[in-house]
Amino acid sequence: MGERSLSRIILYIKVRISLALSQALAQQRFWHFASHRQLILLALPMILSNITTPLIGMVDTAVLGHMGSSHYLAGAAIASLILTQTYWLCGFIRMSSTGLSAQAKGEQSNESKSRVFWQSCSVALVIGIAIWAAQTPLLALGIHFAQPEAQLLSVIQQYFSVRILGAPAALVNLAIIGWLIGQQKTKHVLYIQVFANLLNAGLSILLVFVFDAGVKGVALASVAAEYSIFLLGVWVAARGMGLQMPRWDLWRWSALAQLMSLNGYSFVRNLALQLCLAFVIFQGARFGPLTAASNAIIMQFFALIALGLDGIAYAVEALTGEAKGKKDANEINRVVLRGLFWSSVVAVGYSLSFALFGQQIIAILTDLPELRAFSAQYLIIIWLLPLVSHWCFLLDGVFVGLTRAKAMQNSMLLSALCFFFPSWWLLQPFENYALWVALLLLMLGRGLSLGGYFAYLYRGGRLIG
Repeated sequence: MGERSLSRIILYIKVRISLALSQALAQQRFWHFASHRQLILLALPMILSNITTPLIGMVDTAVLGHMGSSHYLAGAAIASLILTQTYWLCGFIRMSSTGLSAQAKGEQSNESKSRVFWQSCSVALVIGIAIWAAQTPLLALGIHFAQPEAQLLSVIQQYFSVRILGAPAALVNLAIIGWLIGQQKTKHVLYIQVFANLLNAGLSILLVFVFDAGVKGVALASVAAEYSIFLLGVWVAARGMGLQMPRWDLWRWSALAQLMSLNGYSFVRNLALQLCLAFVIFQGARFGPLTAASNAIIMQFFALIALGLDGIAYAVEALTGEAKGKKDANEINRVVLRGLFWSSVVAVGYSLSFALFGQQIIAILTDLPELRAFSAQYLIIIWLLPLVSHWCFLLDGVFVGLTRAKAMQNSMLLSALCFFFPSWWLLQPFENYALWVALLLLMLGRGLSLGGYFAYLYRGGRLIG
């Protein structure tokens, strides 16, 4: 594709988005206060929930760090990483549950709400049990990549053997949380998450320092927290939300076809994204330990960005899905524009904060002078991350709400194959910079492709088709 063709495509996308924005402003409903307030009130609990999880997780780190040897902390971290990466790949469960739940809310159909809840939970349960059953090869794969020493291996096995018991609950929780977000019960999600995290922290301290359960006690606390989320989630869903008892015909393949199709496309999308992120980490490690450590710090900035942008995206998922359920294409467009406004505000806030305090944040993350100085060379990447990434965060939320997982998959594959890997290959002489520029272009490509496709659907009257 020539430079002129690419410029024409970008110009076309900008014109389409500008036309949509002009139409929304002309209808004088873009600045409707109650609508902006609704979006923010949905987003804030999810942002707070995102923030509390790592903060409470620090208690587990502190407990493990006071067990007399660093190998307890290192081993538990490796075992936990194996599981969290597996669960992250299964994030399609939450995405499809949210989109279908939101559309059912827009339809005002208790039957549709119930179908989504029971089908999503059932599929999640089957996957969770499969992960538990496959624990031996899963652990072996993780150990193969980690190559731990004997003492560390023992801790990994102890932690993993207990923590894997929570796999069925952890997967079902993705479906329940997604369903509650679709029903716009984000405050309930926040309360459930905070309770579970506090329970996890309290049990970790109790089991380790009172009952001397060691690393298995920390794992058992996490399992208890996962099952508490499950019980509380079902209890909340069953109270006054129109949830009906399941019928056997819900599990016919014809009834499950839409959900399974969504899950399949979303899984491929998640896998492609994870491969690109892993490529950055592993390729960066080839440039030495200093570069690898610096990349880990930059990834912490990326995780910090996700705390805010994910909250806006979750709110947009719920509102977009509800509007689609009501078959209101104009309201979908207004939700998208309001979401873009607020994600832009958050992104600019992040970028300004990083520009003003980036070096101070790096100093908090490491006290090594050489690592601080090396990481500071990438501040321009850190400043650009939120400005470039917020488009794809927001538009992912839009397409989750529209349950157009195939578009998300195709956007990810297109961006990886046409933006990420070619740009990295061309810029290889710049070594680690090439990886981060490639990642920025991956995010840009996702934003452009999803934005262009949304404009195409809206102008063609296909949003609710």
